[in-house]
Parts: sequence; C-alpha cells; structure tokens
Amino acid sequence: MRLSMNLKRSGKAAIAAIAFASLASAAHAGRYTEKPPIMLSPGLTTPWVMQLQGNGAGINQTARAQKWQQQQRQRKAYASKRYQPRAAQRKVVRRAAKTRGMDPAFLPATVAYSTKHKKGTIIVDTSSKYLYLVLGNGQARRYGVGVGKQGFEWSGTQKISRKAKWPSWTPPKEMIARERKKGRILPAYMPGGPENPMGARGLYLGSTLYRIHGTNQPWTIGRAMSSGCIRMRNQDVTALYEQVRVGARVIVM
Repeated sequence: MRLSMNLKRSGKAAIAAIAFASLASAAHAGRYTEKPPIMLSPGLTTPWVMQLQGNGAGINQTARAQKWQQQQRQRKAYASKRYQPRAAQRKVVRRAAKTRGMDPAFLPATVAYSTKHKKGTIIVDTSSKYLYLVLGNGQARRYGVGVGKQGFEWSGTQKISRKAKWPSWTPPKEMIARERKKGRILPAYMPGGPENPMGARGLYLGSTLYRIHGTNQPWTIGRAMSSGCIRMRNQDVTALYEQVRVGARVIVM
C-alpha cells in the first residue's frame, strides 16, 4: 500500500517536472521569435544595415532617427525667430516694407557726380531713371524715379514754381478722355492723401502740367509708366522737398 502511494507521488512529480520544463523551453524559445530592434547610426551604409537586419527594420529606425533630428532643428529655428526681440522684428518689417516691389538699385545714395551745374540743381536722367540733386564738391544725392511712358517722354529745363504737401490732383481733360477709352473712369478732382496718385509732396515745374511728385505705387519706380511726371517714393520726395527751394533749376534729359 505504502509502495503504491510512493509510486503515485513519484509519477505526479515527474509529470510536474516535465510540464515545467516544457513551459520554460517555450518561454525561452518565444523570447527570440522577434529580433530586438537594432539602433543604428545614420552614418552606416545600406549594405551594413541589410546584413545586420535582413527585413529592413534597421533602415526604418535610421529614417525615424533622421526625421527626429530634422524636426528638432526646425523647432529650434522657429523658436529663434518667434522669440526674437520685438524691436528687431519691427526693424525687419519696416525694412521690408520700404523696399517691397522695388529694385534696391533705385534706393537713395550719395554718389560721385561731376557737373558744371551749381549746388541745389536737380538733374533727371530719364534713360537711367535717376534724379540727381547736386550737392557740390563733386557729389550728388541720387534717387530712383519713374518717368514718362512711350509717347509721353519730354526733356527741357524748368524751375520749381511751387511746392505742396499732400497735393490734390485734377487730371487734365485729355487724360480723363484717354483713360475713359480704356474703361477707367478718373475723378475730376481728388483731394490730397495716401490714396492720391500725387503722393506726399509735389514740386511743380514752371507753368507746365508736369511735376516731381510722390506716388502710391512705389513699384513703378525705375520704370517708364507715367504720363510725363517724375515719380518718386513718398519718403524720397519728402526728403527732396526739404532740400530744394522754389526757383531751383530742374533739368530733364
């Protein structure tokens, strides 16, 4: 009886041992059914990656690492712009607004300029689209200008007969009729202001209909697009206005 019980116990222990061994073996085998991911340096070439991981997972890991690095660089670049001092941001915006739509070659500059004409004389070179204010001592202040389009060119010598701030505009009847044929209706009169095509300042030339004036279309500076008047940026014509007097000589060539 006692022997029978011992045999039973031995059999149960053996079965338990076999079961435990089977579970351990299964767990050990399952541990490596999936290869662990391999973290690779972006500098490794594709052949090495293919040797280390045949199913291409290593390539994906490398691509993800490179993408993460790129995102980090983009975040840093964005943060540096976002948190730039406000004064610096405003300076950049103002500088962009001043030159928007205009060739920087036509921005004001003090240049060497040899001429027999006296200080204070204005010389407009319509071919190069520059206006020169003679400063004397072989120098001139140069400004970019817009000039008369084809059929509206002119040349000659006049004197500034009048100066006006934010001049009004009374289009000539010929201009009104000409623009009406194009489908554009001009007003008979427009008071001075930012929307007025005469701009911020006007320098009237003798008894003619021509003048040197500002513009609300700064992108036309450096081009032949006017009906004969000499256009300048508002900030440039304002500077010129302060430097010349009524009676100053203007030479258009």
